[in-house]
Amino acid sequence: MKVVRFCLLMKSRIPDPYRQKPSFPKRDRSRTKSSPAANALQLVAVASVGGAIMFASLAGLAFLRSGSQFMEGVKLAITPQPPEDKVDVRSVVVDKVRLASELTTAVFTMEAVVPAKSDRKLGDITVGETNLLYIAYGEVSAGVDLGKIQPADVSTTAEGTVARLVLPAPEIFNDSLDLDRSEVYDYNRGFLNLGPDRAPQLQTLAQKEAMKKIYTAACDQDILKQANERAQLVVGQLLKGAGFDDVIVETSGDSVADCYALM
Repeated sequence: MKVVRFCLLMKSRIPDPYRQKPSFPKRDRSRTKSSPAANALQLVAVASVGGAIMFASLAGLAFLRSGSQFMEGVKLAITPQPPEDKVDVRSVVVDKVRLASELTTAVFTMEAVVPAKSDRKLGDITVGETNLLYIAYGEVSAGVDLGKIQPADVSTTAEGTVARLVLPAPEIFNDSLDLDRSEVYDYNRGFLNLGPDRAPQLQTLAQKEAMKKIYTAACDQDILKQANERAQLVVGQLLKGAGFDDVIVETSGDSVADCYALM
């Protein structure tokens, strides 16, 4: 029995030359070997991915450096612009000029010595005389009332670069005496004070006559013309500051006769 078992054991260990060996699938080397075109495509893909990564890195660095400026730019790019509003240029010019209201552009000052007298009579005979000498300091100011400008007085070119404005006629804004400086220089009722005591009346008469003389002198010195010339300069500079390249300011009513008519 032992011999038989030993023989069987030895027989099981002896390889059988006729026994079929297990077969394993062979690797197909032809499939794994890539062509040159495929290699080129892979290189292009790798380069594209690398470029994208580099661009993203640079963009991130720029964002970190710019911070709020970058976000502000993005916000402006995606935010719709408000509608463009248009206004009547003539109305803008009128409103801007009217801000100056009464533009006092010329002032005339003068000193006037005015005598005044009053007689006391008996019939046709003068028995007494009162004399008063008044020294007056007066002022006359003239200018243009810009509040009277209307849209019809303004015109502009189609491009809106040139404005033309017609000013109202100049006016006398003030004519008055400086009562603090003016004074009665002399008051004399004559021999034995026979002249009438009319100091208040004579002073009032002298003040009116002094103001008339000062006003007439101001007109003779072309105060209205001076007012127009200075108003042209001031209004022209005002409108150029509003954005006009060229400004034409026209005037009227500045003759001596016009000045006398305002008296």
